[in-house]
Amino acid sequence: MAQVFHRLAHAPTGVDMLDLGIRFLFSTMTNGDAGGKFQSLVDLMARLRAPDGCPWDREQTFDSIKPYLLEETYEVMDAIDARDWPSLGGELGDLLLQSVFFAQMASEQGLFDIGDSIDAINRKLVRRHPHVFGGQIAETEADVRKIWSQVKAEERSGDAKAPSGEPKSSSLLATVPRTLPALVEAQQISSRAALTGFDWDSPDQVVEKLHEELAEFKEAAHSGSREEVEGELGDLLFVLVNLARFVKVDPEQALRKSNAKFRARFGYIERKLAETGRAPADATLAEMESLWQEAKTRP
Repeated sequence: MAQVFHRLAHAPTGVDMLDLGIRFLFSTMTNGDAGGKFQSLVDLMARLRAPDGCPWDREQTFDSIKPYLLEETYEVMDAIDARDWPSLGGELGDLLLQSVFFAQMASEQGLFDIGDSIDAINRKLVRRHPHVFGGQIAETEADVRKIWSQVKAEERSGDAKAPSGEPKSSSLLATVPRTLPALVEAQQISSRAALTGFDWDSPDQVVEKLHEELAEFKEAAHSGSREEVEGELGDLLFVLVNLARFVKVDPEQALRKSNAKFRARFGYIERKLAETGRAPADATLAEMESLWQEAKTRP
């Protein structure tokens, strides 16, 4: 890619720079292995951030592109949910760009570069798989999780201070970011606590706890304050996340699929009402419920 940019910079006057750039870029894309193509992406990002690069790319900061990281992550998830494999390939590229973008900005500030990021994940993968690259034995998923917990504990003890210089918390849950979506955070902290034995013995016990929390929620909803209702609803959701963990279902994915199901069924109601020149606001609840039941029978 560096050669591409050199030839673009020294192109004769009158040459269509866009056409030249596209032709050189495609020649780079169609040759080389994945490593070479990745380096092309890194070089391309550096070019966009260069003084004579793209004004928009040059103005971005760590904070300004954070929303795009989240957006691209959810677009990857949408493509997976839709089983849209061609789109998934492109969305993964968009997600990869976010890592390269962050690393390029870090490199410009002398913090680290993308090579450091790759080294870090390679070391972590080897370190956290001693049953593959070392002498430990793991025959089940539970064995692997226990090994991961032990390795992570060793990592925490070896990095006892935060970037500020203050001592890091020694809690098993300290490494679970508070910035995670609430469902994901609940799943992770309960899973880590379960590794210590602080857990129910069976899904039936979780269901019993669910009924207990539901009764407390009903009581709060009937006579409690808004804060009490919120607290009991939170407890109810937390138990549901644990039930999902016991039956090996990702609660985030389960809810996303239910959301998609609701969209499809409500869309059916809208389409059927539109055939008679009406909108949902013009229909009775009984009519909409009847159409909802029809939608449930459709594939």
